[in-house]
Amino acid sequence: MNVLNLFRLDGKVAIVTGGAGMFGGQICEALGQAGAKVVVASRDIDRCEEQAESLRLNGCQAVAIALNLADESSIHEFVEQTLDRMGCIDILVNNAVSRDGLNNIEQTTAEGWQQAEQVNGLGTMLLSKAVVQTMRERQTGNIINISSIQGINGPHFPVYGDSGMTSGIEYTYTKWGMIGMTRWLANYYGKYNVRVNCISPGGYSPSWIEPNAGSEVFRRNYIERTPLGRFADDDDIKGAVVYLASSASKYVTGHNLVVDGGWSSW
Repeated sequence: MNVLNLFRLDGKVAIVTGGAGMFGGQICEALGQAGAKVVVASRDIDRCEEQAESLRLNGCQAVAIALNLADESSIHEFVEQTLDRMGCIDILVNNAVSRDGLNNIEQTTAEGWQQAEQVNGLGTMLLSKAVVQTMRERQTGNIINISSIQGINGPHFPVYGDSGMTSGIEYTYTKWGMIGMTRWLANYYGKYNVRVNCISPGGYSPSWIEPNAGSEVFRRNYIERTPLGRFADDDDIKGAVVYLASSASKYVTGHNLVVDGGWSSW
């Protein structure tokens, strides 16, 4: 087969959780441009509809389906509705993450931790469980988990300076867990021809941060510590997603692909 054709996803059905969010929009675009039928999923159905419509206007196939990862009944309804509308599930991208209460451990409460893990841990596991069952039955499937550089390194707190930002302990806990879950699923379901991999992206260009002296210190510190000298941009995760979702990586499973501009290479 021509090597470029190995990257095609024509006819594949791909779910992207958090599909209208920061990385989610790029992931949806990448999968849609490679030929997949994209299911844009999150609690905010209006934003999902906007994302799906944008994809369709650019020649991609996409639908929006509501999904609340904090609600087990919503997860089951989502999977049933996806199967009813799309016929099957070929690719699941676990991208959604709760960023509520990114606190240090002294500020973290039991309630805040449980709320975050209801989505990041339990919800992601329950969705993966429901989807992988359908993949096992079909003897084919592909799951991609989105971790972070916070899932492979401890947070480098000096880079935040006086920005008022921090990397919450529950976020780091979640992202390390994503890599472990990836390898567990890959090892267990490989015999059913289900591949499971992970992507750990570096910092995305923080245009959403309110400009102030502290945030400028953070930007400068991050860029100075990154060998490629910049944050990730809108296209940097796309190639990694298509590679892992496609036959180009058909002998790759249990892998964590780091896309961080060299941040973790020091």
